[in-house]
Amino acid sequence: MRVIVIGTEYTGKTTLVQAIQKWGMGRGIRHHMDDHFSIPDQQTLTNPADQKAMTELPSAIKERFQRFQIAYHVRLVHKYQHVLLTGFHIEEMVYGQRYYYPDLARPVETPQTWEKDMPSDMILVLLTASAEVIKQRMKDDPHDYPIVPESDIEDVQAAFREEFRKSFFKQKFQIDTSNVTTYSLLHDFLKQSFPYLSAADHAIRLASSER
Repeated sequence: MRVIVIGTEYTGKTTLVQAIQKWGMGRGIRHHMDDHFSIPDQQTLTNPADQKAMTELPSAIKERFQRFQIAYHVRLVHKYQHVLLTGFHIEEMVYGQRYYYPDLARPVETPQTWEKDMPSDMILVLLTASAEVIKQRMKDDPHDYPIVPESDIEDVQAAFREEFRKSFFKQKFQIDTSNVTTYSLLHDFLKQSFPYLSAADHAIRLASSER
């Protein structure tokens, strides 16, 4: 299955895709996973100096880099049968002009423009959480490079909901992560994604449930 998980910072995107990855590997499925669309890229840029350098790039270079890597991954989703992407093109639409390059004009490529070139079997998942829960998670586990300030949580959540609504993808659903464990989040995802699976994916799910 091909999955894009979106949502405001601290709603659990990385937690969910890692849980799906682990679940899949236990059943002989290795998803191609990309969790590096937020600036800085902390999935593949493990050197703190590189992460810092990325945040300090000029706005025009940040915008171009983000646009180029999205274009590259649009091609990549056709290459792999099982793909997990966090944020991706929709996160860029929400975060880009707000936080990465606020002095530049709005990008020409809208999420719907990118989606026209993606496989029709993509599954879009919007993660949400109450503002109070997000604020508490910010305090409990502060990120090295936070993106969304507390004062913007409601507006950013609304922006993600609107982009989710406008998305061309037909296979989509939401999960509220305010009061869930990693196990229950994975369980909820597996339950809600079931109607959107291919015949091959259904066979894997059914075979694993019989063990």
